[in-house]
Amino acid sequence: MIYFDNSATTKPYPEVLKSFQQVSERYYGNPSSIHAFGSEAERLLQQSKKQAAQLLGIQSDEIVFTSGGTEGNNLAVKGIALQHQNRGKHIITTSIEHPSVLEACRSLESLGFEVTYLSVNEHGRVSVKDVQEAIREDTILISVMHVNNELGTIQPIEEIATLARQYPKLYFHVDHVQGLGKTDLDLSLIDLCTMSSHKIHGLKGTGILYVKRNTSLFPLLHGGSQEASYRAGTENLPGIVAMVKALRMTKESQKHKRKHLKELHHYLREKISEIDEVVMNTPSDSAPHIVNFSVPGYKPEVVIHALGEEGIYISTKSACSSKHADESAVLNACGHSRERSSAGLRVSITYDNTMEEGARFIYVLQNVLTELKEVMG
Repeated sequence: MIYFDNSATTKPYPEVLKSFQQVSERYYGNPSSIHAFGSEAERLLQQSKKQAAQLLGIQSDEIVFTSGGTEGNNLAVKGIALQHQNRGKHIITTSIEHPSVLEACRSLESLGFEVTYLSVNEHGRVSVKDVQEAIREDTILISVMHVNNELGTIQPIEEIATLARQYPKLYFHVDHVQGLGKTDLDLSLIDLCTMSSHKIHGLKGTGILYVKRNTSLFPLLHGGSQEASYRAGTENLPGIVAMVKALRMTKESQKHKRKHLKELHHYLREKISEIDEVVMNTPSDSAPHIVNFSVPGYKPEVVIHALGEEGIYISTKSACSSKHADESAVLNACGHSRERSSAGLRVSITYDNTMEEGARFIYVLQNVLTELKEVMG
């Protein structure tokens, strides 16, 4: 089997699964309980928070553990909006954000907030100038993803952060779910940052929201005082420990296998581009793990099923929207034709994928397209 759908979810590392099982068996006490068994769980929770903070270059009290990217994005966007609506009700984001950001913004519009959805260029990149021109007196939040989950486009986060710092009443949120462990991001430049465990070989159901000191949020979940009262509910301690383990291992891979990932990415991009029917969508300066391309005239699901029969797994759009509209909203926002934006395919790799897998994929893809062309006449 060749698994090239790592942007949707990654295979958990065996060490991560082992951590999850050990914590589930030994530290099943509630971290909020006052007895010794609960205190042990609380110590492990705080230790995990400290380790995660060290790996991310932040302070441990700036970490809020969540259930993943969707919750993190909702807590960041809605939390800022509801907490600071007395300052203003204007939000800036882009037209190609993850559905969890876009839908959170749309829900706020129904509550009287105003959202500016900035357009992007043909490569899916937002203009810093457009961001600047969109800022108003009543703007309280800018939310821009670091790496686009469909195209792999890297947004100019540092430049936007520099701009945002000129406005003291404004908060800057970054969805770093796709970039974590693949591209560098200095969290000290921004106010809020979303991360997810199952994109870095951790388990589903766990994530981190970085909340910079002195940044206040309106909680989405009220109840106990867990996670600095930002997220009530008993903490998922096994998932948290497993995520920190995955984060550590992914950071090690980023350090030692970065060159390999870039070489595999370059190989795939080059070889796919050589196929006659293909149009490349991913820009050349993208993140090193996503290659998005279109095969106009071919139904993506037919290509995917044909590859699947050979044990090769890729995807179309974001997994969170792949079962809905035929057309990729991201490719459409880039100004591409419907023929191109409805024929997008995404290959997403990780550090464990090999050049041999890449070569096999290219060989099978070429054969599949040739066979389909013959069938289509």
